[in-house]
Amino acid sequence: MSLSTAMDQFAALRHESVPSGVKRGSHLDAMVGNHVSEEVSTGTSIMAVEFDGGVVIGADSRTTMGAYIANRVTDKLTRITDNIYCCRSGSAADTQAIADIVSYHLNFYEMETGEPAAVGVGANIFREMCYNYRDSLTAGIICAGWDRRLGGQVYTIPLGGMLVRQPVAIGGSGSTYVYGYVDSNFKPNMTEEQCVQFVTNTLALAISRDGSSGGVIRLGVITKDGIKRHVITGDDIPKFFEG
Repeated sequence: MSLSTAMDQFAALRHESVPSGVKRGSHLDAMVGNHVSEEVSTGTSIMAVEFDGGVVIGADSRTTMGAYIANRVTDKLTRITDNIYCCRSGSAADTQAIADIVSYHLNFYEMETGEPAAVGVGANIFREMCYNYRDSLTAGIICAGWDRRLGGQVYTIPLGGMLVRQPVAIGGSGSTYVYGYVDSNFKPNMTEEQCVQFVTNTLALAISRDGSSGGVIRLGVITKDGIKRHVITGDDIPKFFEG
């Protein structure tokens, strides 16, 4: 299945969620509930940082439908290959579909070539889809991982389909509250442990200020050996001044 065929099929399906006989915007539409009229959003706080030997990725776990919290423990760190993951923000349906399609194409690529896919290849497939369907999709993606050619890499694909590699990337609604913290605390050549703490603190700050972010903090450390996952919950989440 080509990228364009897969995305054309998804674009058609995502507009068929209203039951037959129910008009959008009608009183009956409202009575059916937000599950029909409100788009499910991962609106959200995501982050990734490069270090010598890999990357650290992280995200909160709250999924919302307007003001309603649809899921408190969503996993927004999505596997693409063994050494490539993406962090998802925006429409949950859009980002899940994109991640599934990119994973399909990279797994097929690896079977054909007999070697692991480069992180840049995955990032460029994300870019192609997000750019070509920028009028239909609401998706902000951070693609991160490790390959033997360039080591740990972080690529950000914001709304609209731009692609840029960055040593540190943040995204989602919670990112607007923590740009200052990230700019003042990021340092080149941080160790793995420093990056883990940096990502944890940044996401904790975003969760404390952004109403669309919350739940637990999910972390992943991707190296040549694959990924190590961590979950930070409850009182283990760092606390900051809340005046």
